[in-house]
Amino acid sequence: MNEYLILCVDDEREVLDSVFHDLAILEEHFMIEAAESVDEAKEVLADAITDHIPLALILCDHIMPGEKGIDFLIELKQQPETRKARKVLLTGQAGLEETIQAVNNASLDFYVSKPWNGDKLKEIVIDQLTTYIIENEKDLMPWIRVLNTERIMQALSDNRLSLSDI
Repeated sequence: MNEYLILCVDDEREVLDSVFHDLAILEEHFMIEAAESVDEAKEVLADAITDHIPLALILCDHIMPGEKGIDFLIELKQQPETRKARKVLLTGQAGLEETIQAVNNASLDFYVSKPWNGDKLKEIVIDQLTTYIIENEKDLMPWIRVLNTERIMQALSDNRLSLSDI
């Protein structure tokens, strides 16, 4: 299996710890990193890019010191190395206009409001990662036991059908 990065960005350490706890089941299959600011997130991404580890998913808060989360997600959508990553806004403070801006710029795949339900967050993350893997990974079989089995099986079936049409 290829190695992929999940990046969690929030200026509150307790939030990052909680997200890590909720996503612990994925640690065996994904590199999960935390950043307490956009600047720190950019450093983590630079290291991942250098090591050829693609960003599969980013969970990002909106209101943080320095650059805002939505602006960062829009920036990631414009960079070739991070364009394909699934982007989830995890916040309790984004206003309607800011959220619309992120959606309209195709920079937001899902919105989760704080406080969140841990099981629901895990479900959302697995769904977003499943989409990412289906769109970006050639060998889907290893992901069947990790991600959404039904969707992976459907993608495998669809791939076989498209090959038979050739």
